[in-house]
Amino acid sequence: MDDRQLCDLMRSYQAGAIEAFEELYSHLAPALLQYLTALTRDRAEAQDLLQEAFLQLHRSRHTYRPPLPVRPWVFAIARHVALGDRRVRARRPPVVDLSDLPTDSAVASFADRDALRRALEGLLPDRREALLLHHVWGFSFAEIGQMTGIRADAAKLRSSRGMSDLRARLTTAVGGAADD
Repeated sequence: MDDRQLCDLMRSYQAGAIEAFEELYSHLAPALLQYLTALTRDRAEAQDLLQEAFLQLHRSRHTYRPPLPVRPWVFAIARHVALGDRRVRARRPPVVDLSDLPTDSAVASFADRDALRRALEGLLPDRREALLLHHVWGFSFAEIGQMTGIRADAAKLRSSRGMSDLRARLTTAVGGAADD
């Protein structure tokens, strides 16, 4: 579903069409769940946050401004829900569950998913988030900046540094495994 169709659905939902919400949910929920799982490192927690994000979307539907793209707006809501939840919860050791990430060519091309998971866990959270938003979910740096409250060039820098860190960690992991 393209941005125009999502925008039309959101307009219908703002006008009171519950069917539009159901369609928005069915289209956006899988990607949001993957994103929240990557942020929280816990699928059960991500499912709870997904419901909270859609509840917040419902409460905030009047703030959506057509014809702006819907996906960055919804992902920003989900991000703020996750950050609010993170502030409330005690810190947990990071675990990235790659089974919930899309299996496009960027992710599927890595032969060792466990090494990738460990390498992602070792990235700074802001770099990991920018890297995943851009390279896995395909958001532009301007959209990432909007979602995270930073400038587009800062989002690009975080993603770039995250990718450099990820490459270095994977190179070390492969080199270390070869030495064993």
